[in-house]
Amino acid sequence: MDTHDKNNEMNFGEEMYALVERLYPICRSISGQGLRQTLEILKERIPLEMHEVPSGTKVFDWVVPKEWNIKDAWAANSKGERVIDFKKNNLHVVGYSVPVDIKIPLAELQKHLYSLEGEPDAIPYVTSYYQENWGFCVTENAHMALQDDTYHVHIGSELKEGSITYGEYVIPGRSKKEILLSTYVCHPSLANDNLSGPVVATFLAKWLALEPRRYTYRIIFIPETIGALAYLARRLGHLKKYVIAGFNLTCMGDDRAYSYLPSRNGATRADYAALYALTLLHPDFIRYSFLDRASDERQYCAPGVDLPVVSIMRSKYGTFPEYHTSHDDLSLVTPSGLYGGYEALRTAIEYIEKNTYYHTSVLGEPQLGKRGLYPNVSTAGTRAEIKAMMNILAYADGTRGIDDLSVAIKVSVDEMIPIIERLKKEGLLQEDE
Repeated sequence: MDTHDKNNEMNFGEEMYALVERLYPICRSISGQGLRQTLEILKERIPLEMHEVPSGTKVFDWVVPKEWNIKDAWAANSKGERVIDFKKNNLHVVGYSVPVDIKIPLAELQKHLYSLEGEPDAIPYVTSYYQENWGFCVTENAHMALQDDTYHVHIGSELKEGSITYGEYVIPGRSKKEILLSTYVCHPSLANDNLSGPVVATFLAKWLALEPRRYTYRIIFIPETIGALAYLARRLGHLKKYVIAGFNLTCMGDDRAYSYLPSRNGATRADYAALYALTLLHPDFIRYSFLDRASDERQYCAPGVDLPVVSIMRSKYGTFPEYHTSHDDLSLVTPSGLYGGYEALRTAIEYIEKNTYYHTSVLGEPQLGKRGLYPNVSTAGTRAEIKAMMNILAYADGTRGIDDLSVAIKVSVDEMIPIIERLKKEGLLQEDE
C-alpha cells in the first residue's frame, strides 16, 4: 500500500472513530430515547426509515417489553455525597431498573450492587430487561470502600407502555435477491461491543449507495435479541424468499484479532465469502464454531428461520477482557481497527457481488449418456473429465461461487469453465442470480 492509500485509510478510520466518539456518551437500551437518539444521529449519514414495535407485541416466544427511559440515578451517603453517580458513567445503573427513591442501610443496598471480583477498576454491564428489578454497578474498589451508613437511593427512571425502535435502509439492486446486514444499537457506553458494529454498518451503507449494485441490500439497526425477533416476526416470509447472504456486524473496532463465526449451516454464500475475505486479508484469523454463538446469529440461524447469516469480527464478543465492562471504552476501539473491520466486510460483499453461482437443474444424478456427455470408450483423460463433470454437478447447489467450487472439487477454474459451458448448453447447470 502506498503512502497516499495509507493516508486515505487512516482518514477514513478517523471519520468512523469520530462517529463512535459522538455516540459513546448516550445511554442506550433496547428501547427508549437513547436508542432513538442514536438512530437519529446515524440518520444524518444514511436515510434510515424508523419503525416502532409496540410494547406487548408477541414476537414468536417473546413479548416486546415496556419502554424504559432514565434521567438520573445516584446513591448518596448520610453526608449527601454521591458515592454512585449515573451522570459520571451510565453503566452505573442496571439496565431497565425500575424507579426508586428510598433511604436504606448498607446491608440492604448491598443486595442491589454488582461488581466484578478481580477487576478493581471496571464497572460491569448488567441488565434486567424482562423482570422488574433495580440496582447499581460499581467497581470492586468502590464497592469495598462503602461505609456502614444510611444511603439515599434515587433512580429517576420510567417504565411505560411504549415501543422498541429499529432503523432500516434498503438499497435496491438489479436483482431482487438480497444481502442482509444487521447490527445492534442497544448497549450504553460500550465502544467495541456495540458502537463499532453500527458505525461500520453505516459506512458500508454509504459505500454501497455510491454505485448500482447487483444485489439489493437490506441494512437494519436493531436492539439485540428482541429487535431481531421483532424484525423476523414482521419480515420472515420476505427474508426467507430473497436473502442469499447475511452478516451480523458486532465487535469490529479493536486492533487485536480477526474472527469468523459461521452460520449454523456452515456452507452458505456468506460463509464462503467470509472465509475468502479473511483468508485473503488476514490468514491468521480465528475460526469459531456456531456453538460459540451469542449474538443475533442465534435468531437468524434458528431452525425454521435458517437465514444464511455469519459474523466477521475483530476480537469476538466474550473473548476480550474489557467485554461488558467500562473498560470497553474509546481507548479500545481505534481508527485502524474500525477500518480493518470495514475492509473485511467490504471484501466479503465484493466477493458475493462479483462471483458466479451455479445450481444443477435436475434431481438426482443426471443421465449423461443420452446427452452425449458420457464416452463410449473410457480413457484416463475422459475419466478425469467425467469425474470433474460429476463433481461440479454434485457441488453446484447455489452456495459456492466458481472459486469455491474449484477448491471443493480440486479442479482449476480454467479446467472447469469449458465443462461448465457444456453442462449449461445441455440444460444441466444454471446460473443463479
